[in-house]
Amino acid sequence: MSDSRPLIAVTGASQGIGAAIAAVFAREHPCRLALLARNLENLEKVAVACRESGADAHIFSCDATDPESVESAAGRVLGELGTPDVLINNAGRFCGVSFLETTLEQFDELIAANLRSVFLVSRAFLPSMVRRRKGHVFNMSSIAGLNPYPGGTAYCSAKFGVTGLSKVMRREMMEHGIRVTTVYPGATFTPSWQGSGVSEDVMMPAEDVARAFYDAWRLSDRTVVEDLVLRPVGGDPM
Repeated sequence: MSDSRPLIAVTGASQGIGAAIAAVFAREHPCRLALLARNLENLEKVAVACRESGADAHIFSCDATDPESVESAAGRVLGELGTPDVLINNAGRFCGVSFLETTLEQFDELIAANLRSVFLVSRAFLPSMVRRRKGHVFNMSSIAGLNPYPGGTAYCSAKFGVTGLSKVMRREMMEHGIRVTTVYPGATFTPSWQGSGVSEDVMMPAEDVARAFYDAWRLSDRTVVEDLVLRPVGGDPM
C-alpha cells in the first residue's frame, strides 16, 4: 500500500532555516521528510527531532552544487520515497565582500551555492512532479534578491538570479499544475550571523520564516503565493 502522507524534500536541512522548516512540517502535519545536506551528522540530529514529532524522516547526503551528487541523492529519494509533494530549495551560503575585494573564486562559490543549486535540484525533481501534474516548489531567494546593498556583490548577484529563475519556473510550471513560490527573508537568526555582532533580538526567528513556508503550502491547490517577503519588524539591521 502506498503512503498517502505528503513527501517534503528540503535541501540545506542540517541547520538554520532548513532545519526549522523540517521541524515545522514535522510538528504541524503528518508527513514524510527527505532531508538533504552535506553534513550528515547534523542532518541526523534534525531527523531524530522530526521523528520525535511524528514525521517519517529520511536523510540523504547531497552537495547541491554538484550535478553528480544531486542526481544521486534525487535518484535515491525518488526510488525510495517517490515524488516530492513539496520541494524546498533552501541550500545556500552567505559571504559579504565588496565588489573590489571579491575574487573570482568567491563569486563562483556563491553563485554555485545559491543559484546553481536551485537549478540542479529543481531539474532533478521537477520532471516527476510534472508527470504527476501536482506539487509545490519553494525557492529561497532573499531581500538581497530584491534590493542590492554594499558588500553584497556575489550574494546579491546569486539571489537576484534566484529571483529571475523562480519567475521563469512559475510561468512554465503553471500549465502543469505546479505551484512555485519565491521566498525573500530579511535578517533571520541563523548560524550565518554568528560573529556578526548583531543582536538576535533585532532579527526574525528561523521558526517564523519556516512557518511561512508551511502556511503558504496549506492553501488550496487553486491558489499560489508567488512572492513571500519577510522582514524583521524594525527593518533589517544593515
